[in-house]
Amino acid sequence: MIKAVLVLNTQGKPRLAKFYEFRPVEKQQELIRNVFSVLCSRAENVSNFVDAESIYGQDARLVYKHFATLYFVFIFDSSENELAMLDLIQVFVETLDKCFRNVCELDVVYNYSKMHSILDEIIIGGQVLETSSTEVIKAIEELSRCSPSHPSPSRFLPLLISF
Repeated sequence: MIKAVLVLNTQGKPRLAKFYEFRPVEKQQELIRNVFSVLCSRAENVSNFVDAESIYGQDARLVYKHFATLYFVFIFDSSENELAMLDLIQVFVETLDKCFRNVCELDVVYNYSKMHSILDEIIIGGQVLETSSTEVIKAIEELSRCSPSHPSPSRFLPLLISF
């Protein structure tokens, strides 16, 4: 089971934190700090797999991938395959790249709900649901077609000026 998905910037600020097991907010923040301290202390040429028992608890593993200014981190237990989790990070990042055309930290910050929707199409309740970025993109496009469109702020500009 996947226990948590984190996206952290290189300063340690969480840009996405999704926990699939209940943790009080204080414990979540402590976990994020501990994960970042482990990641920033690792050399570039070492494995992307970390034993996370001291960070998360018994039977926890951590896989991460560093892209530009973001760390993508999956924490999971022994029922999941480490290489499959590394591949799932790649699927997640590829999907984000397709949605945002070369995803960057600002895309993550300003499109928070879309990023959560993408993650929810890939992982539900700690279980992997979809591993095809093409299928995830189709589902996200379908969601955007179904959601009501929000009025453009420029539409109300004449009203604001007239007062």
